[in-house]
Amino acid sequence: MHIAIVIVGFRNASDIQRCLTALGASTHTDFEVVICENGGRGAFDALVAATPARLPGGQPVEVVLAPSNLGFAGGVNFGIGQCRDADAWWVLNPDTEPRPDALAAKVRRLSAGDCDAVGCILVSPTGEIEAYGGLWRSLIARTVALGTGRSADDRVDQRAIERNQNFLMGAAMLMGRRFVDTVGLMREDYFLYCEEAEWCLRGAAKGMRLGFAPEARIVHHRGTTTGAGEGIHQRPRMPIYLGERNRMLLTRDLFPTRLPVAAAAAAGQLFLRYAARGAWRQFGYGMSGLWAGLLNQRGAPEWITA
Repeated sequence: MHIAIVIVGFRNASDIQRCLTALGASTHTDFEVVICENGGRGAFDALVAATPARLPGGQPVEVVLAPSNLGFAGGVNFGIGQCRDADAWWVLNPDTEPRPDALAAKVRRLSAGDCDAVGCILVSPTGEIEAYGGLWRSLIARTVALGTGRSADDRVDQRAIERNQNFLMGAAMLMGRRFVDTVGLMREDYFLYCEEAEWCLRGAAKGMRLGFAPEARIVHHRGTTTGAGEGIHQRPRMPIYLGERNRMLLTRDLFPTRLPVAAAAAAGQLFLRYAARGAWRQFGYGMSGLWAGLLNQRGAPEWITA
């Protein structure tokens, strides 16, 4: 099975170098890598200079320059467009380090034929489980990362994860050709955040099934580009604003009758997460994003610089 690995970068060549080094040790060797640089010509030139044309196993690495900052979904779609003849596409964050057998495990699960996309285990650099898969809770417009905080040594019930998850974590999701051909590409008007949940939920409505490969483990250095991994008092505007806005957009797009309840629940959670802990600036970022979602504002906010 030929896999196209799609990575979206934004002025983070060092993250991508680390990811490529890990991919170079992959036991599944039938793949190519396409990197979409969203950060402009200067970042593209720097990335090309720092990136090998091929990995040690001979796999080609192509760096393409996005015509503008397309966001995550737009970058993924642009990358997929460069390699439409692949059997499947592994959407991989630049801040990840896949274990050598991770791709092989995902390919085995997809090849079983009873699923159309495959998730994995995301592990923090300190060894704790970040997520097995995702659960979208539509009444409160919130994502739940299944398995968060568990030990990496804990036994994982594959079938239970597959029953409970309704979306794959966007940091490392293998999307089969049947999924992409049936569902289409990611929604670019979200720009950043929640687009993987929307993609999978939209796929489920079309009969697509989500698998899980517990043998596939990927270390995730979370939030190195966006700042989403910072403490609540230091967290920047963009991840908070877009996260809240896009939760409202996803609800509007797929569960419109639940939007009033979801908005009220989201506002309450924002208060508890930020305001109740003295992070009033971050609370303001979240509320402005929530309001933007209710107003159906989409795409890159005008205050995000290219």
